[in-house]
Amino acid sequence: MKRFAGKHAFVTGAGSGIGAAVARALHAEGAVVTLADVSDDASALAAELGPPATAIRLDVREEDQVRAAIPAVVDVLVNVAGIGSTTNAPDTSLEVWEQVFAVNARGTFLTCKHVIPAMVSRGGGAIVNVGSIAALVGLKNRAAYSASKGAVVALTRALAIDHVGDGIRVNAVCPGTVDSPWVRRLVENTGESLEQLQARQPMGRLGTPEEIAESILYLASDQATFVTGSALVVDGGMTAV
Repeated sequence: MKRFAGKHAFVTGAGSGIGAAVARALHAEGAVVTLADVSDDASALAAELGPPATAIRLDVREEDQVRAAIPAVVDVLVNVAGIGSTTNAPDTSLEVWEQVFAVNARGTFLTCKHVIPAMVSRGGGAIVNVGSIAALVGLKNRAAYSASKGAVVALTRALAIDHVGDGIRVNAVCPGTVDSPWVRRLVENTGESLEQLQARQPMGRLGTPEEIAESILYLASDQATFVTGSALVVDGGMTAV
């Protein structure tokens, strides 16, 4: 029996990286998946996956777009859409700070805000937000990003308590460094190398989008029915050092 047979899932940031891996995994496990992304990449993936996968263009910063995009039936929401920043506080412009918070924190808030009523009408559901180990430990030159992901983890816990009586479980996954298009762009911007990132990992390698996706599917599934308000760290031991 597939874990998500008959379930309707909505995934943001589904065009690449972790979001695409989550959409693939949910589809493989029987879910009806809506792939949402600000780019057209999600459309190509939905076409590849085939029915019942569909794609929509969505800027999670815009409440009108989010309100219109949310299907009437949602059992699982996965918030992956996010952007990063690579500066300390004095070098972070207010524009960058607000952009990062608009996508990472506001976007997560808006999708949750508009999905929760649909889940309440269904008698419950599961929400998984993608945080980061940057929300839990200090990382150099990640001021805005760390703060925004800290907000995601705090919001996750608040939502979990607010809606536990509605049968809605809300959890977060906090990935470490993952070999994804986002991280490869980060490497280009900072002058670091993948080898340097690998060297700081206790396991000696980066995580994969598929590994993070599997942790997300666990939290969204009936295998985690007693788990809510958690921030699951999936980082290859990086925060244990």
